[in-house]
Amino acid sequence: MAEEIRAEMVANVWKVVASAGDTVSEGDTLVILESMKMEIPVVAENDGVVRELAVNEGDVVQDGDLIAVIE
Repeated sequence: MAEEIRAEMVANVWKVVASAGDTVSEGDTLVILESMKMEIPVVAENDGVVRELAVNEGDVVQDGDLIAVIE
């Protein structure tokens, strides 16, 4: 079953760490968001493969926006 990783706040995508097709483990960093000069890592909540990465560096995400899909 696919797991959707969504933004929990309005933030800038500072750095994209993972790529589509990467195998990730629970706790691996997918992207790093920046908000109010704080870096917020977005991590995989389960082991799997990144099927989709919906953001690019420099994007602005809103609360609830899709960041990645892991299967």
